[in-house]
Amino acid sequence: MRVILQRDIPKLGKGGDIVTVKDGYARNYLFPRNYAVAASGGALKEHKARAAREAERDARNAAAALAGAEQLQNAVITLIGKVGAGTKLFGSITAADIAEEIKKSLGVEVDRRRVGLADPIKNLGDYDVPVRLHGDVVVHVKVQVVTAEELERRKAAEAAAASAAEASSAADAPAAE
Repeated sequence: MRVILQRDIPKLGKGGDIVTVKDGYARNYLFPRNYAVAASGGALKEHKARAAREAERDARNAAAALAGAEQLQNAVITLIGKVGAGTKLFGSITAADIAEEIKKSLGVEVDRRRVGLADPIKNLGDYDVPVRLHGDVVVHVKVQVVTAEELERRKAAEAAAASAAEASSAADAPAAE
């Protein structure tokens, strides 16, 4: 009997596949659990229409993932952590924290399950975290975990460098005339 699988079945196929199984297996196991439907004319037509819709949605998601990958390619995410005497954090930085910060700072929606963090981050430092946006689209995002004081020092240093660059460009401008 030919059936259309509604979900992934180990050693049989993935959801949406059309497979041939024994009649008893289909009637006694697959159909009662709604794992499959009989591959009749109407079901096959509906299956083709669903497959076309899924392919279109998948193409849109892939295009959005590539656009998001361009934004994330050279991005540096800075997270603030509270520390004790050394560099060990109170608590930890999880994949959900990283996904939330990516959305907040870059505006790219990332599901926490797509952030490839093996273990939560428990120390200050720089980390390279893979983010799977869609299928094979994986972007490595630099994550910096710093203290609030270190972040303030970095911002002050950047502001000083920017004002020094402005002053030097202003001093060079009259000399050019």
